[in-house]
Amino acid sequence: MDEVTASAPDAHTTGRLAAASGYSAQQIRDLERLGVIPPAIRRPNGYRRFGPEHLTALRAYRRLAVAVGPVVARTTMREARQLPHDEAIARVVALHVHLARSRDDTIAALRALDSIVEEGAHAAPPTSADAMSISELAAALGVRPSTLRFWEQQGLVTPERTTRLNARSYPLAAIQDARIVAALRAGGYRIPAVQAVMESIHTVSHADDARDALHGRLRAIATRSDALLRAGTDIADLISRQDTATVSDLPAGTT
Repeated sequence: MDEVTASAPDAHTTGRLAAASGYSAQQIRDLERLGVIPPAIRRPNGYRRFGPEHLTALRAYRRLAVAVGPVVARTTMREARQLPHDEAIARVVALHVHLARSRDDTIAALRALDSIVEEGAHAAPPTSADAMSISELAAALGVRPSTLRFWEQQGLVTPERTTRLNARSYPLAAIQDARIVAALRAGGYRIPAVQAVMESIHTVSHADDARDALHGRLRAIATRSDALLRAGTDIADLISRQDTATVSDLPAGTT
């Protein structure tokens, strides 16, 4: 019960809103049910009538989904409608802060990687004296020994076993691998992605693939940040409309 011609010039039936937004009619009904968009006005005959605010909400949701994923996008859209003005705006600002932090972490990882490569270019040939114990390497990287053992289990770093107690010893090549893994992890890469990069490093050329991966992450963050900025404009518009509607509903003389 949706496809009738709406009387207002800026009103939409479900079908018209679907055509204008790029969502299917069923997706629009689902998003309304989930609280992502405001409830439609119900005409006396039961048909839905949507306004321009619904088109704005759908556009904001699409952009938010690009920026932060559909789950967080749905929560944010609901909060934008339900929370007080200042709290709703603060939630969107927090998403920008998270993306900015991801970008800073990735840039820091790139700098660490470049430093590792620069050191390697001027280093003397490795000797047994360069090797480090698991506790020494963990302290140098600022991680726990258990983290290094986990990286070993995942095939990311391979120490040697040289003593009769089978203790781990990390030669220079393993130390460098561990530093690259640490840089990638600091840049926000999950273990499967780090595994793919480390495989490439061992079969192609040093850390070029790791650098390319981090640059790719920076481009992805830029795309997400752009989408979040555009979504934020739409959300601010929705909140402003909602605040205006709330004030207009107050009895005359109410402040």
